[in-house]
Amino acid sequence: MGRGCAGLLMSRLRDLRCDPAQPGQAAATLEAGLADGAWVRLLPSGVQPECQVPDVDGIDWPPGPGVVLSTGGSSGGRQLCLHPLSNLDRSAQACGSWLQTIGLEPASTLVWNPLPFQHVSGLMPWWRARQWGADHAWISPSLIKQPASLLKHSLQHPGWQRRPMLLSLVPTQLRRLLADPCGCSWLGEMAVIWVGGAALPTDLADQSRDLGIRLAPCYGATETAAMVTAQAPLDFLVGEAGCGRPLDGVRLRLNQQGSLAVHCDRLAVARLDGTGGLRALSDANGWWHSADLAALEGSSTDPQLHLLGRIDDAIHSGGVTVFPSQLEQRLLSEARKQGLPLDAVLLLGLANREWGERLVALVRWSSADVSSDGFDRLRRLVAEWPAPERPLHWIQCQELECSASGKWERARWQNWLSAHQSAQSLTQYP
Repeated sequence: MGRGCAGLLMSRLRDLRCDPAQPGQAAATLEAGLADGAWVRLLPSGVQPECQVPDVDGIDWPPGPGVVLSTGGSSGGRQLCLHPLSNLDRSAQACGSWLQTIGLEPASTLVWNPLPFQHVSGLMPWWRARQWGADHAWISPSLIKQPASLLKHSLQHPGWQRRPMLLSLVPTQLRRLLADPCGCSWLGEMAVIWVGGAALPTDLADQSRDLGIRLAPCYGATETAAMVTAQAPLDFLVGEAGCGRPLDGVRLRLNQQGSLAVHCDRLAVARLDGTGGLRALSDANGWWHSADLAALEGSSTDPQLHLLGRIDDAIHSGGVTVFPSQLEQRLLSEARKQGLPLDAVLLLGLANREWGERLVALVRWSSADVSSDGFDRLRRLVAEWPAPERPLHWIQCQELECSASGKWERARWQNWLSAHQSAQSLTQYP
């Protein structure tokens, strides 16, 4: 290990590898590190961190203790964000105040937590329960994938149906649970289900409304210490779209590029850049600029947030700017209406001399032995779409999956596509 990493580990920063099978142990270790006044970096188990942390002998670290978290890329590209404990406390307080506006007392709740502890999405449910004095229950990654076992396990919890139950999910988990009767039953017992990490597909929203499942679509980021907007479940159930309105202490606006900017009192105090230096996260006026394109409806003081796509995902095809994430949701929804066994689709840009870029679709079927007719039916689904929005090639990729936080690691799958290009001509794909 180089001196930069070694020196830092022995000084102000401690690395904590979070075993998904033992999140409670990781939480206890984090509490001990914070009690010692350290900055604690949360990492997946078995992962060797990049040596991109500064040598503390030459850096004026902000006051700790605190946590160092890897972002999901909401500001474009991965970064390491520094959050002092006061940020986590303010985030939990704002969330608790939101619960009170919909008639729930935070201390009376039971918080179910199936998300990875090293992500802000899994850290904050535990932290909220800790601050509120609420009950908290971990759900292992294997259990959330087995709805019948999940329901049986949950029924044994002493707080089951005796406390208002809260849950945070990403859309991938929600889809898996909605596909199983036991999963639907389990979801139906929740008072609030925050859904974030990625945009909520229309078909999942429609199915949840039909079943009376109390979703609360929300928006947040590592940079903001989790959610900054949330939609009330009753508003969701009556058909309101979007990611809700700002929580206490949050202001929203759109910048000149049309992407969302956030102002709040819990922005990460700094980020570690690729050269090992501490950099400010916000602009001179305290605004953090995301890479999420958005629309704001309603008044400037109480806007309703709608996500449109991501600037860094956009491709330029035939003089048109195309946002793949919007098309992915549309394609998934239409494929399922037609009864196609499509589990996931990811649209990537491929360099094209005539068009600049053309879309390529990576497809994961619910069964690996789907016939070639499946691709023909997908082509017919998009036949009337504008040419820049129609995939030029369709590639079966059964290993296609989101990250643990529910986001597409597009750079990873772009590399996968490049490797397949070199191994086999694209003209040979279906």
